[in-house]
Amino acid sequence: MALKVDTNIPYGNACDIAVTEEDGMPVVSFAADPHGGPECLWFCFRLAQARGAGTRRAKVKLVLKHPYNMLGGNEPRTMRPVMRPARGDWERLGPGAAVELPDGRRYAEWIIDAPKPFADIAFCYPYGRPEIDTLLADTKGYWQADTIGVSQGARPLIRLSNGPGEVGGQRPGLYLIARQHSGEAPGSWALDGFLRYIASQGDKAPLVWAVPLSNIDGVEQGDYGKDNFPYDLNRAWGNPPMRHEVLVFQRDMQRWKKRCKPAAGIDFHAPGGCDAGGIFMFTPNPQTRAFQAQATTKWVEAFAAGLTPQYAHKNFGQVATYASRWETPWFTEYCFNNLGVCELSLETPYGMIGETVLTRENYREAGARIAEAVMKQCLIP
Repeated sequence: MALKVDTNIPYGNACDIAVTEEDGMPVVSFAADPHGGPECLWFCFRLAQARGAGTRRAKVKLVLKHPYNMLGGNEPRTMRPVMRPARGDWERLGPGAAVELPDGRRYAEWIIDAPKPFADIAFCYPYGRPEIDTLLADTKGYWQADTIGVSQGARPLIRLSNGPGEVGGQRPGLYLIARQHSGEAPGSWALDGFLRYIASQGDKAPLVWAVPLSNIDGVEQGDYGKDNFPYDLNRAWGNPPMRHEVLVFQRDMQRWKKRCKPAAGIDFHAPGGCDAGGIFMFTPNPQTRAFQAQATTKWVEAFAAGLTPQYAHKNFGQVATYASRWETPWFTEYCFNNLGVCELSLETPYGMIGETVLTRENYREAGARIAEAVMKQCLIP
């Protein structure tokens, strides 16, 4: 079977590609492309039969090269990519098999059905503008989509809102953001579920302004986006900001602040690629930021209770201890220092929680539980 790999598709990413044959089975090997950044994780490509291909084979072996160089790519069993046939929907692949090479390197392998005539393969369920359009249609006009500015690549930055608020208004307000690291698609799916739940609450809901695709350039280009040059979006929240997108968000948040009673900013992320411990929240370090850590406590408790037992990590509130490549402010600092509200950074795994293989419905349910916790325990008297 003659096969070809095409990355010229939405969110495309793959490199170091080879198509060979092993014991009569086609073998397609590839790696995640860092797209110029120091970290890689995301991949997305189309596997297709070449024109004039000969005899069709029933199965194809996929080989992910260099997973040890991917952020958190150390455990193929919990790495569950997704595949979408030409006439079908996205489905998870089974657990990856770890194959050790003689020099100690390890690859991950999956056996899949041969494409007929093609199939798209990605690290996780993609989430982009079509999914936002679906959200808007399903919620029947509850959310208004506005362009609040453009990215550094001149793409529109879309903000969803359930109202403009009013200057001096006392309606509780939330500002939500996802995909500061563009490959962290689970963040957008969890936010999607959050917004669907809020829509079900009608006028009882807080004022919500949300940016589902904050690093839209990285999303469209298929970047992973963590620590990407010239600046990681989540490390660009200084004064002045180091990315034009952050300038746009800061000015929008100042408008939001004047039109509600600000309650919190929530930032939807995803952890390392093979993390299967559950959803967790990064919290301020109580040793260095005691006041902020104390202010966040009620949110940690409310979210953990809402997500337990199915989705919550056993160690739900965690302090980030990994090294950062920049010392500039994060979204966290901006919310606390410039808006006077808590920032809540949620990490939703890509593939599994425990032995549960995550579906889009799982992501949405988790997001809805977070929204319910906000409504029940944090905003409604």
